[in-house]
Amino acid sequence: NQTIISDFLLLGFSEHPEQQPLLFGLFLGMYLVTLLGNLLIILAIGSDPHLHTPMYFFLANLSFIDTCFTCTIVPKVLVNIHTQQHTISHTGCLLQMYYFMALALLDDFLLAVMAYDRFVAICLPLHYTTVMCPQRCLLLVATSWLCSNLLALSLTLQMAQLSFCASRSIPHFFCDLLPLLKLACSDTRSFQITMFAEAALSGVVPLTCVLVSYAHIMHTILRIPSAGGKHKVFSTCGSHLTVVTLFYGTVFLVYFQPSSSYSADTGMVASIVYTMVTPMLNPFIYSLRNKDMKGALWRLFGLGKCCTTHQ
Repeated sequence: NQTIISDFLLLGFSEHPEQQPLLFGLFLGMYLVTLLGNLLIILAIGSDPHLHTPMYFFLANLSFIDTCFTCTIVPKVLVNIHTQQHTISHTGCLLQMYYFMALALLDDFLLAVMAYDRFVAICLPLHYTTVMCPQRCLLLVATSWLCSNLLALSLTLQMAQLSFCASRSIPHFFCDLLPLLKLACSDTRSFQITMFAEAALSGVVPLTCVLVSYAHIMHTILRIPSAGGKHKVFSTCGSHLTVVTLFYGTVFLVYFQPSSSYSADTGMVASIVYTMVTPMLNPFIYSLRNKDMKGALWRLFGLGKCCTTHQ
């Protein structure tokens, strides 16, 4: 009694019609702020020679990924809210799922790379220029891109092999992995084994890298005698720690649980945080806490002299 599903319905927030105009305005505002903020970060880093360092190279990549990540999700959400047409084709759904997973995994790997960069800068400062040479930075980023796309592609190809029952309504605002999996009426055990194996590889391993890096960083900071020195070193890591906490907190809440216990409402709320809120906040977190970045932004707007005068 299986039927061929040619399209799906992204129910999203359709159960609350009175909130549609408010949600449209809120999501549109967040989308525009995300695009503008991340674009400014990329332009500031690219135009300022003082920021042509490994740390800012990784930050520019993170801003580019966040921009692509948001563009994968939010435009379709805005169209659905505005037109009240919630249909997405089977192929379109799989493509959205692929790009979403690839970019989310890339975010994950890049946060680990950035933690490693801070570890080398703080714990091995004399070897920093040797260890984090341009070739190694490019290799780390290229490896992150390759691994994230291979992992996302393997799950997408397996999802494409699943059969779906008559129900085609996805209780989510985009084609996320777990809501789509719950619609499958074929055997999903092998898919779930692959999914949890990849989650361990792409979640636990990078997070372990982050935790080990910051354990060494904290050990180094505690050995600094002056309070001013401790504050200066810690301030270079505070922004990254904030982003890591936001990202991993919401991702673990959604994905590190059995699919049988998945809650659509909890999943949607957490998904809003890491698909819209976190990419929007990242430029503010990294620029407002960073004197070099603020100076680069002032110079980008041609206000460098004014900034220098105030400093």
